[in-house]
Amino acid sequence: MAKILLVDDEAALVKGLKYSLERENFEVYTAENGQRALQVMEEVKPDLVILDLMLPVLDGTEVCKKIRKYSTVPIIMLTARNEDIDKILGLEIGADDYMTKPFSTRELIARIKASLRRIAWGGIVPENENIAVGDLRIDVVKRHVWLGEQQLDLTAKEFNILLVLAANPGRVYTRENLLELVWGYQYYGDVRNVDVHVRRLREKIEKNPGCPEYVLTRWGVGYNFREK
Repeated sequence: MAKILLVDDEAALVKGLKYSLERENFEVYTAENGQRALQVMEEVKPDLVILDLMLPVLDGTEVCKKIRKYSTVPIIMLTARNEDIDKILGLEIGADDYMTKPFSTRELIARIKASLRRIAWGGIVPENENIAVGDLRIDVVKRHVWLGEQQLDLTAKEFNILLVLAANPGRVYTRENLLELVWGYQYYGDVRNVDVHVRRLREKIEKNPGCPEYVLTRWGVGYNFREK
């Protein structure tokens, strides 16, 4: 039974979501503020976190940053705002996904299940257990990545994007392809999620993110990994 940490200070929303998630056989833990969320995170080590952006004591942005210092657990951000900058901010601080309130509980549950499936089997299973190109090495089984002698700290989504691309060098994937393969559902045209994660991935694996040598852009189409 997967464990979910639900962090929100709206009591009615928490009560309704907790009921719906438990009906789907999830083990649900809750926290009403950011500080308590970090405590519960340490205590139960959830498989996925649903995190509201606007929280008392410690807001969702800070909570996400602190979690990302030691964990790659999937994080779905909730926000009542509609500004694009808030959505992108949630991704840039390490969140895997976001939903704007009000949202469909059914869609949230679908995204949760998709995230957990991707974590369970790694998003894609390439033929080789290890991939090495230039100074970049990927241990597919252990989900470790090295650049030279330095082991890199990738989030689950960043690793899965890299794995999809590196397992098929030269093949171009559209943003919609990557949403389907890595996130496991259609994002109804909002492909910025992919762009933000690719940018963060490049900042970690590329010596010069502005002139990448591994994850390349095919302008007007999508992304591909360099051929050996």
